[in-house]
Amino acid sequence: MKINRFFAKDMRQAIQKVRKALGPDAVILSNKSVDGGVELIAAIDYDESSIMAAAVDAPSPSEQPSVSPQASVVAPPPAVVADLSKKRAEAEPLSSIIKQKTVEQPKTPPKPPVEHGQDPMLLEMRQEMQALRRMMENELSELTWHNMGEHKPNTQELLRRLMNIGLSPDICRDVVSKLDDIDDIDKAWRKALHCLASELPIAAEDILEQGGAIAVVGPTGVGKTTTVAKLAARFCLRYGSRNVALITTDNFRIGAREQLNTYARILDVPVRSAGTVEELNSALNAFCNKRLILIDTAGMSQRDVQLSEQLSMLKAGNQSVRSILALPATTQQISLEQAIKAFSAVRLDACILTKMDEAASIGGVLSAVIHSKLPIAFTTDGQKVPEDLQLARPHSLVSRAVALSQEMAESQDDGYLALALGGARVHAHV
Repeated sequence: MKINRFFAKDMRQAIQKVRKALGPDAVILSNKSVDGGVELIAAIDYDESSIMAAAVDAPSPSEQPSVSPQASVVAPPPAVVADLSKKRAEAEPLSSIIKQKTVEQPKTPPKPPVEHGQDPMLLEMRQEMQALRRMMENELSELTWHNMGEHKPNTQELLRRLMNIGLSPDICRDVVSKLDDIDDIDKAWRKALHCLASELPIAAEDILEQGGAIAVVGPTGVGKTTTVAKLAARFCLRYGSRNVALITTDNFRIGAREQLNTYARILDVPVRSAGTVEELNSALNAFCNKRLILIDTAGMSQRDVQLSEQLSMLKAGNQSVRSILALPATTQQISLEQAIKAFSAVRLDACILTKMDEAASIGGVLSAVIHSKLPIAFTTDGQKVPEDLQLARPHSLVSRAVALSQEMAESQDDGYLALALGGARVHAHV
């Protein structure tokens, strides 16, 4: 039998020393904390009778030689011998202790295998293929566009004119694809404009004539308050001021209430403010005898987190409220389409195209309403109340779009037209 004493900074290192010196079948006889770490007494080929015999011949504590910190063979002290029977019953082979320690140690998670789509080389190849594909598509588009100019010059000219209006390429392709005879360019152009006018969604009737509660909603700075005043003035001229009432839910913009109050005094109509669903219901109930109630709402970006709260207030009222979206003609098409999508959280009955007098082109706003199929009810083109408010007329809108493009007197570059229209697809359809 071999007994050793081991010192280490912690239990893990002590067990490693025991295993290295005595092997996995060693038995831990005792362990205790000492200055600087822990102390283990371990044995191999454990024999209790040998321990008892060694205890008889063991020197007194004063005569006992000092033990080196390194592993060494020693005779256990009498206190250890007296408790050997108990220790033997409790002792465990080192192999089982090491197994327990191994289980308890957190395992370093294996590195996830590189997925097929994450392989750097494959990603680089994919990017190169996409770049090559775009280059080939561009080359084909330009080639098809120039080929169209040689074989179908009138078709190419129609597409150029429609793009100069500012319409989206898909609408231009769709309009030209519906034309049967385009040998006469002037005749074909008139047909194209007529087709474009028929694509515009226009409100079937004057929404003011239906009366009820109408909320004008939209992003910030689109002219909602002035538009509300124009609608109210238009209705007052026809039915009198006692049939109209105004409500504002705009508690965010500085001076919003004062502006609407000024219009209300000029028109001699009552006005109330509402910041909650309860206040809105109270105001609607107070004006229940009015033929038309116009609600001026707070302007918010389509990305504003508070937008849903404002729109839900209109839906939660105890009286049905119709919603009209104010769309500025000066805004890019993509932003207009985002606004339409965001404000569609409340059912939109129609839209009003504002700031028509400030727009250099209205092709973007026309494309947005064609894509969304949101009916146009009115257009506004100035600050005068109520003069600068007109019912939407499809042919008037198209004529204005053409006039603005002629004022610009700028034609799109052939390279841009080829890429924007996707010449290959145009050639396949026309």
